[in-house]
Amino acid sequence: MNTLIVKFKIAKTTIKIFLIVFASQSVLSCVYNKNIIPPINPVPTKRQLDWQQMEYYAFIHFNMNTFTNKEWGYGDESPSTFNPSELDTDQWAKIIHESGMKGIIITAKHHDGFSLWPSLYTEHSVKNSPWKNGKGDLIRDLMKSCKKYNLKLGVYLSPWDRNHPDYGKPEYLNYFRNQLSELLSNYGEIFEVWFDGANGGDGYYGGTNEIRHVDKKAYYQWEDTYKIVRNLQPNAVIFSDSGPDIRWVGNEKGYANETSWSNLYRDSVYTGMLDYNRFSAGQEFGTHWIPTETDVSIRPGWYYHSDQDSKVKSLDKLVDIYFNSVGLNSALLLNIPVDKRGLIHENDSLRLSELAKFLKSTFSKNLALKGKISTSSNNVKNYKKHINDNDTNTYWSSENGDDKCKIEINFNKPINANVLKISEHIALGQRIKSFHFEIKSENQWKSIKTGTTIGNKRLIRFTSNDIDAIRITILETKGKPAISEIGLYKTPTLN
Repeated sequence: MNTLIVKFKIAKTTIKIFLIVFASQSVLSCVYNKNIIPPINPVPTKRQLDWQQMEYYAFIHFNMNTFTNKEWGYGDESPSTFNPSELDTDQWAKIIHESGMKGIIITAKHHDGFSLWPSLYTEHSVKNSPWKNGKGDLIRDLMKSCKKYNLKLGVYLSPWDRNHPDYGKPEYLNYFRNQLSELLSNYGEIFEVWFDGANGGDGYYGGTNEIRHVDKKAYYQWEDTYKIVRNLQPNAVIFSDSGPDIRWVGNEKGYANETSWSNLYRDSVYTGMLDYNRFSAGQEFGTHWIPTETDVSIRPGWYYHSDQDSKVKSLDKLVDIYFNSVGLNSALLLNIPVDKRGLIHENDSLRLSELAKFLKSTFSKNLALKGKISTSSNNVKNYKKHINDNDTNTYWSSENGDDKCKIEINFNKPINANVLKISEHIALGQRIKSFHFEIKSENQWKSIKTGTTIGNKRLIRFTSNDIDAIRITILETKGKPAISEIGLYKTPTLN
């Protein structure tokens, strides 16, 4: 890549080659800036960039466990147990769309092996349930609802199957991949394929009722399984503990790491490894771009339990989760357990609506647009507008020798704010290692935050102030910083 950049400067005939190479790496946006800087590998693919822009989407845990009041089914449940009385995927999609989320990932098959679609490869599915007299296909219904409400559809398929008699044997891989192919062939565009890290243990296993362990690193032959996804859904990102496209944040509490690198040495982690949290913050010099996804449930459990109706997370808690996931270079996958009726419960719906109102009130108006931008690098002043043009495809970078650059935004009259947003142009790689944020109030500069990584988005909350100016100083980088956006916002008061 660096050789091509040198040629770009020497010969006009090489310009087309340069742009083609960059387009293939999904960083075509850098042509907007004459101060072109080379990427720092690894960089995201097009599918990863598209996923990164979603930021906030829904998990739906709804399956056999909903009706058995369990979190993990054993695999011996009768299909006749699955019988929602009022199932309405339009209700799900409407609530989720109005909440501001961009998509839905559904538990198409959990560990108990029950399939929410009429799979050709098992009798343990909705085709043998009383729901719709065995003629139903929940995945198809949800696909139609997602299209109706402009949401993207994702699928969760558990690699572990406590029902199937061949689990743990080589034959099971054919079954698992056949079901994966069904889901990726028959339900339109899929944005994410979700593979759980829980694998192996006790189960029904066709009536043997025994414990079966698998080599979590080798048994699934993951590279061959991933090829199915790439072939049938080339735009879909693949989630597992270790990627290959996005990875687990390392906990189910809703909190990403304060230092959050999208880089990872892929071979250093694998799905289901016991000491995964050693690497949950990523690795500064990792060889692959594998950012985190933060999964958390709106209730204590992942599945619906009536005794948790009063335990839906508070608005204050959900706001804190949002700022510590989306605001820490991650994506928020918020789980909503659908109830036995087949509906999102009223308490969950109310809380989602409250959160949506809070986020809309906070981020609908960028107060930084009222200010005048100045930087420590004057030779690129024509590109300072890229700092807050609401376009992640543009960026500002400092001149040579000014890696520890400063950006100030000054206001003609004080503005009241309490949230800073700063984003890197991640198409060129994650570059910033540390930064310092200050505000000027009553003619005095006040230190607010010395932070580490930024990545796709960093959100910083601070006490509301009447602000005359803000200043961001880049303290340490892996190369010339590329700042895509800076925003300043005011949150409403939480009741």
